[in-house]
Amino acid sequence: MIPKVFNQVIELGDGRTITLETGKLAKQADGSVVVKMGDTMLLATVVSARTANPGIDFLPLTVDYREKFAAAGRYPGGFMKREARPSNDEILTMRLVDRVLRPLFPKDYHAETQVMIQLMSHDPEVMPDALAGLAASTAIQLSDIPFEAPISEVRVARINGEFVINPSFDQLKQADMDMMIGASADSVAMVEGEMDEVSEEEMADAIKFAHEAIKVQCAAQIALTEAVGKKETREYEGEATNEELEIKIKEATYQKCYDIAKKGTSKQERGLAFSEVKEEVIAMFTEEEVEEYGDLIGKYFGKAHKAAVRDLTLNEGLRLDGRTTTDIRPIWCEVDYLPRTHGSSIFTRGETQALATVTLGTSRDANMIDSPTVQDEERFYLHYNFPPFSTGEARPLRGTSRREIGHGNLAQRALKGMIPDDCPYTVRVVSEVLESNGSSSMATVCSGTMALMDAGVQMKKPVSGIAMGLISDGDRYAVLSDILGDEDHLGDMDFKVTGTAEGITACQMDIKIKGLSYEILVKALKQARDGRLHILEKLTDTIATPNADVKSHAPKMVNRVIPNDMIGAFIGPGGKHIQELQKDTETTIVINEDPVTEEGIVEILGTNQEGIDKVIAKIEAMLFKPERGSVYEVKVIKILEFGAVVEYTEAPGNEVLLHVSELAWERTNNVTDVVNMGDILDVKYFGIDPKTRKEKVSRKALLPKPEGYAPKPRNNDNKGRGDNRNRGGDRRRDDRKPRPEKKDA
Repeated sequence: MIPKVFNQVIELGDGRTITLETGKLAKQADGSVVVKMGDTMLLATVVSARTANPGIDFLPLTVDYREKFAAAGRYPGGFMKREARPSNDEILTMRLVDRVLRPLFPKDYHAETQVMIQLMSHDPEVMPDALAGLAASTAIQLSDIPFEAPISEVRVARINGEFVINPSFDQLKQADMDMMIGASADSVAMVEGEMDEVSEEEMADAIKFAHEAIKVQCAAQIALTEAVGKKETREYEGEATNEELEIKIKEATYQKCYDIAKKGTSKQERGLAFSEVKEEVIAMFTEEEVEEYGDLIGKYFGKAHKAAVRDLTLNEGLRLDGRTTTDIRPIWCEVDYLPRTHGSSIFTRGETQALATVTLGTSRDANMIDSPTVQDEERFYLHYNFPPFSTGEARPLRGTSRREIGHGNLAQRALKGMIPDDCPYTVRVVSEVLESNGSSSMATVCSGTMALMDAGVQMKKPVSGIAMGLISDGDRYAVLSDILGDEDHLGDMDFKVTGTAEGITACQMDIKIKGLSYEILVKALKQARDGRLHILEKLTDTIATPNADVKSHAPKMVNRVIPNDMIGAFIGPGGKHIQELQKDTETTIVINEDPVTEEGIVEILGTNQEGIDKVIAKIEAMLFKPERGSVYEVKVIKILEFGAVVEYTEAPGNEVLLHVSELAWERTNNVTDVVNMGDILDVKYFGIDPKTRKEKVSRKALLPKPEGYAPKPRNNDNKGRGDNRNRGGDRRRDDRKPRPEKKDA
């Protein structure tokens, strides 16, 4: 049976289109769609269980995004030749989609739900991650799964002052803003991106521009769903409720929680006090009631606790740790804490602490990216580690988490624009979060900045970061600077902003409420700027400018350029020459070929300056080209019967033959009558001798010609040699035997 296919086209306004197609593929999923732009095609499916597992009080949502190598006509790397664990870029795309989808499922919907997005065809001119949110939302709209409203995500870039929706990879290289925006038709839910020191107003304009494009994409999803036939939303068993119990618990705990929150105590003290109140609530009920209402008791206590903390801020402008809405927690910083790293720093803000280290290396240490859509390398990258002890927990380590990848990527994007283009090193920053009570990714940015400056990386400008929060009841709102972990959990927004004194370099925003006005957004951005500048001052008080040089135990990097035709000679057969040079000089030498000029870029890395100088001298000797008519100092390194081999003192290893006839004006019978091993003398360079086709140098050309000097005549002049030749020729003709006569056949 031929399937009935439905299509919906989205116009981007510049001749490009996005097509939504359903009815052909994956029809056993609850919802499926193919999203096509250019030759890029994504298949998105969604499946949700009909019932929730017992005891589950949250939405077990899984968003999975995978890029298939076959989509780009490529083989997976490695021995197995099969796609394995997701790449960092795939994980980051999963996080982007999850953050927009999750808040729009009903709060009491706890059925296992899986959204899967696959890249099936890749067009190099279309970046597929910008289509993933649209694909996921459309698949859900085509299903009967309960979901509030369609959403979409777009990438917005500013190129030559103009905003562009979903630019190509090449266009993105020219942009000074690269942002991913996720939203419904009514409100923005997610923002993430990097910028080249833009203003708060420019960032808000980019969000508005992207939101207009998202509204069109949401309307297209509704139109496609209506064309197919909207399915009735499935019925599901919601959470049990007990209004009487909720009122009883709130009356018993709200004021106690309010009073605890108002004391402004530490995280541990607050946690212990709130736990005691919860125990008192449980003690209000019999064992039978606790067994029957246990989950609801905990839920309603959490609700009362949240209301008390939020009301304290809205009513009195006070927060859990006693600060006002604009206060920044106390900060202390230190650099050069670790004696053997190439750079290190500690940044502590309140109860959040990050220790950053910097390691300097060659191009061989670059982070290689090999995916179906991107083949590239990173010469600057940052890794973020969040061990369980940072929050006082004991739990097993199961590899790098998606959260660690996401936070590390945000900090990397915040800093990478401030690494100078001519930085010769590959730079790796590692942030170890040692304490966490909110905003550890922003602490990573701050500690990373100081560690880079401590390492002698000549950053263009220092960067600081801050996490902003929001509490709103619809009528009143409070924007919070430098939020705590509890304020992130209990609040309505988590907005991280990084930047220099001149502008924003990166941001990440998750909004948990609908209808956030641009007025509040701009206020949050401006309040964030004040906080960033305050924190930046603390960083520059600790280390004002990058150290002028790397540390004594850190490797120094020097780059030299050699012609393409000299690369082989420098490396030697089987790498013999370069290996011996590395061993003798205790350096690491890497040679790359410039893709444009095809010249050899020689990277010399070492801790011993003397060894680096030896490598440089070797290269300069190879590149040394004496000029015709110039005088050079040379050293005798070998005595031969017919002359002396000399090397230029300014280019050791660059040798030339000083012929015996060029030693002196007088006849020289023995070379050692004029020069000996190790002698230093001057010679004049004459270029290539047309007779010998070899380089010619002369000592005698620099000596005064003796008075009355005349060259001695040769033993046989040309005429004599010519006569002998003729006579020899005549003899050969006279002695020649007659040829035998040919016989008739």
